[in-house]
Amino acid sequence: MANRNQFKAGDFINAIPGTAGIIDSIAKKVGCDWHTAKKYIDEYPSIKGAYNDEVERVSDLAVTVVIKAIRDGDIPTAKWYLTKKRKDEFGDAIDVTSGGKPLIIDWDDDN
Repeated sequence: MANRNQFKAGDFINAIPGTAGIIDSIAKKVGCDWHTAKKYIDEYPSIKGAYNDEVERVSDLAVTVVIKAIRDGDIPTAKWYLTKKRKDEFGDAIDVTSGGKPLIIDWDDDN
């Protein structure tokens, strides 16, 4: 689209709020292509910081929605939350042991 040198860090920093960290949205607001926006985000710490802040805002919003659902009695959401936040107690991990000792699998490479 445009010459990379025509953009300033401020162009990207000002474009980031309200995009939820969607690079295509940032690029459109700046007036460049996706790859140019990604390159600026990756190369300039000030832009990366603004980008990370926007992504974290959306993450906080998502957590707020999950917590509200739990408070409203949404059992499937509560179960999902516990499998993510308290994996040791509620996760889907499989304990693979034999008689209290780790199970050893010996692969036969000859077949």
